[in-house]
Amino acid sequence: MKVLEQIGLTALRQIDPETAHALALKALNVGLGPRIGPVTSDRLQTTIAGLSLPNPVGLAAGFDKNATALHALAKTGFGFLEVGAATPRSQPGNPKPRLFRLTQDRAAINRFGFNNDGMDTIADRLATRPTGAVIGLNLGANKDSDDKAADFATVLTRCGPVVDFATVNVSSPNTEKLRDLQGKAALAALLAGVMDARAALARPIPVFLKIAPDLGADEIGEVADVANASGIDAIIATNTTLDRDGLHGPHKAEMGGLSGQPLFEKSTRVLAELAGLTTLPIIGVGGVSNAEQAYQKIRAGASAVQLYTGLVYGGLSLVSEIVQGLDDLLARDGFANVADAVGSGRSDWT
Repeated sequence: MKVLEQIGLTALRQIDPETAHALALKALNVGLGPRIGPVTSDRLQTTIAGLSLPNPVGLAAGFDKNATALHALAKTGFGFLEVGAATPRSQPGNPKPRLFRLTQDRAAINRFGFNNDGMDTIADRLATRPTGAVIGLNLGANKDSDDKAADFATVLTRCGPVVDFATVNVSSPNTEKLRDLQGKAALAALLAGVMDARAALARPIPVFLKIAPDLGADEIGEVADVANASGIDAIIATNTTLDRDGLHGPHKAEMGGLSGQPLFEKSTRVLAELAGLTTLPIIGVGGVSNAEQAYQKIRAGASAVQLYTGLVYGGLSLVSEIVQGLDDLLARDGFANVADAVGSGRSDWT
């Protein structure tokens, strides 16, 4: 499978990245992908915000924006999946091209702009989701919305009954003024509306908050204060960055959010700092492409990790490699469970 996967990845990298991604999803749905189910062990099993996970390695939002490949993705080894972002109304997103590979940097830049099929269509697909999988939805706001904060509550009300958790995404750099909602007053008001919507659900679900890596120390402190007071259940750190330091290749100056290897250190430092300001679980995202990097994020303070861009270069077989490698690292260092390792190396990052 690994040889065939590498051949397929090489072929996909010869074509437009967004077209290649669409083809990869189609390939998954016809069975051309790992079919191993969730990888687990006593060391890897963990609980976050009441969700029982077979392992702490999840799929980040953006890979399956429209929830079209859930059944296939649930068999690739992930401990949990996050789809979306979903907005109240469908929208095309920003003009193409809007996704760029930075192969030398093992990175990508995107400026999609929350392109998606809308909450009604996505909710219908989630209603037929695979049983047993832990699946969450990234909540977004329409570009032309007069009340972006209200959009998050609207999507949660519609889709909450068919997911296990929801993520408030105020950290995408590709929707104008969205990151302004990370300010203390605006964020507190937004989360209050979301939590009211959650309380009205017949089955209230955990709510996570996804933040940007480009926040200063004071801003991180404000986010932590609001998160601690809001009643949310976890923080995802982090989204993509606007930084371009040290990049190579012809696409390094493209507008949009940068993901992949160049984000690893910056995002890990943010999560380590955040871990010192809150007792909420943190999910670490940004630059994870091997087991050692997943382990570093956990030791920096993450209770779980997510990946996306690493799959562009390593394929979906990377999932089981990371999970099994993480199990080996935990065993090597004498941890009976991954939860015992959380934050054990935080001082290395602060």
